[in-house]
Amino acid sequence: MELPKDPMILLSFVNMKLRDFFPSLEAFCQDAGIDRIQLKERLAAIDYEYDAERNQFI
Repeated sequence: MELPKDPMILLSFVNMKLRDFFPSLEAFCQDAGIDRIQLKERLAAIDYEYDAERNQFI
């Protein structure tokens, strides 16, 4: 799966997928075939961190 390049669109896309389809970031990354750490780093660059309790980047 190719993820959006724009960080804000990426944030919206990932949070929508987590909200509507996946119980965890790990499940999303595994299904999409993407590196979880790399995704977290890309979103950390715009000051968003994954909150496992909420299952979203905040």
